[in-house]
Amino acid sequence: MARNKPLVPISRNYLLTTVQEAKQVARSWLKEFGLDHVIKFGLPEIDDRYHFWRVPLLKEDGKTKLGELVIDAYTTEVLPDKSTRPEILEARLLKKDAEGADPKRRSRRDYPISPLRNTVAFGDCVDVIDDMPAGSVDLVFTSPPYFNARPEYSEYEQYEQYLFEMRQMIKRCHRVLNEGRFFVMNTSPVLLRRASRSESSRRLAVPFDLHRIFVEEGFDFIDDIIWMKPEGAGWATGRGRRFAADRNPLQYKAVPVTEYVLVYRKKSDLLIDWFIRNHPDPSVVESSRIGDDYERTNVWRIQPATNSQHPAAFPMELAEKVVSYYSFRNDVVMDPMAGSGTVGAAASRLGRRFVLIDSNPAYLKIIRESVVGWLGRAAEGVLYINCDPKSLPLGLFDCTESDNGEKE
Repeated sequence: MARNKPLVPISRNYLLTTVQEAKQVARSWLKEFGLDHVIKFGLPEIDDRYHFWRVPLLKEDGKTKLGELVIDAYTTEVLPDKSTRPEILEARLLKKDAEGADPKRRSRRDYPISPLRNTVAFGDCVDVIDDMPAGSVDLVFTSPPYFNARPEYSEYEQYEQYLFEMRQMIKRCHRVLNEGRFFVMNTSPVLLRRASRSESSRRLAVPFDLHRIFVEEGFDFIDDIIWMKPEGAGWATGRGRRFAADRNPLQYKAVPVTEYVLVYRKKSDLLIDWFIRNHPDPSVVESSRIGDDYERTNVWRIQPATNSQHPAAFPMELAEKVVSYYSFRNDVVMDPMAGSGTVGAAASRLGRRFVLIDSNPAYLKIIRESVVGWLGRAAEGVLYINCDPKSLPLGLFDCTESDNGEKE
């Protein structure tokens, strides 16, 4: 009896391998434009000649075709130039003349003020963000888990899976981030130590792979800030020790003492000045101005954090600089991979609101115990999602996957 051949998506090493995954990407794309509840899917098909998934988009009757979504099977990127444009889909739903739909036409803009209050959420950030209102966040700042940095800190066995998960997070953040506002990510290359003396170690250029994802998901690149640590901070990696001992050519490897703080802006034809001129409260803009001691170059010298409660906490100074440089007072600052909550603490100190999401109950416990110190009596107004701190003593705070909290 002949053995079954592997499915095409598996044999081609596609990231997008199943019909369900193709529908998930398509649903997320439709949700960005508020069309996810009015459009159904036909059966997605793989076009292995071009390495695409083609997802038919149908009216609610499940029969009338409105268009097609084309997805890159290798990267999960939606290909706008090959897919039916959202304004065409809307026009067809409303039975308007599709040729008259003008994607550049816009009405007068009102300055968006987020309705969100301080929020702490337990769960996978992709699921939590899917439930958030579009355009409800003014700044995203996060430092995702470093791929395979430590066994207890990494959830990813394959680098491709890591990049896939980062894309899903970045895609969701794009939807909830206000137009023209910033997404800042702290990341760095990762050293994979050799498995044996007969093998070489590998260094993965994580920031550069993430940059490609940001651009593909609708962000403009703004800045590459270098976070420089003291020289001794890099010796723990063991990199450069062989060269230091032998000084032989070809063996040179620099000791890493830097990380990247990558700054992106959600694509917009609104200039930065628009947000300053049109803010409804000029006093907020004035009180958000930066003092004379700001960073003048893209090299920031900051001591690493020494927080034993988290294996890779970034320093408060870094969080405060990013929050103050890329948001106004009372803005909503979100960290979708919040860890011990440094971004929330910085946001509170600087008069911003926070949305903190993490899937580790131990880190949610740290945040819960810290919130009172950040907010005082105002901590009573924090919204907890997927966990209920009020029913438990503070020291026993725990989170479960059941939704015991209220949702907005």
